Amino acid sequence: MRVLLTNDDGIDAAGLANLKLALQSLLGEEHCWVVAPHQQLSGCSHQVTTGRPFRAQFRGERTFAVEGSPADCVRVGLFKLVPSVDWVLSGINEGGNLGADVYLSGTVAAVREAAMRRIPAIAISQYRAGGQPIDWEQARRWTRAILAELMEQPLPPGAFWNVNLPHLPPGSPLPERVYCRLCTQPLPLDYAVEPEQNGTESLWFSYQGRYAERAHDPQTDTDICFSGRVAITQLQLAS
Repeated sequence: MRVLLTNDDGIDAAGLANLKLALQSLLGEEHCWVVAPHQQLSGCSHQVTTGRPFRAQFRGERTFAVEGSPADCVRVGLFKLVPSVDWVLSGINEGGNLGADVYLSGTVAAVREAAMRRIPAIAISQYRAGGQPIDWEQARRWTRAILAELMEQPLPPGAFWNVNLPHLPPGSPLPERVYCRLCTQPLPLDYAVEPEQNGTESLWFSYQGRYAERAHDPQTDTDICFSGRVAITQLQLAS
């Protein structure tokens, strides 16, 4: 089995390193290929590079840093760098990808690209409550168990998994896993507005998100994750 790993936090991110460790403990190191962005690209959605060349730098055995987006990484990985990929995994993202986030997330875009190619895929994200630090050892331990569960389940063509880990105290056992639907509520937001300093007729807008205050439909991924459980959502490409 060959598994392509990527993310949108960049190839040096702690989440990607811990995803690789979780997978290696299941399959062995020789099954893991890393093709990830050379820099942090959170929130880039399904952006792809088509108008210019981009470089993939060899960073060690079965490891490449790509000067492109997560979707670029999956494309060039599938077509040029990793022969005969069986699964694509993306994460562990530093922050949740719940509800409306899936349309903005580079983490989720990577597995959506795989699903377009009819390759099974899983996106994994670790929700951060109030900006608190992430216990990566705990996230890795939970991820290993979840991968073992999900990689045994067949996926319909064009489908993929979106997993969100809750923020719990260090040392917590694996929480209840809940298979749930995607929340449809919008993100609460506002903008700070300032006039142009040089007196021209322009305005500056600064995004002010309030992630933890978002509304959530009962028993959807946002509701499940915020309540301390693992939210597992199967998403399907539009027909």
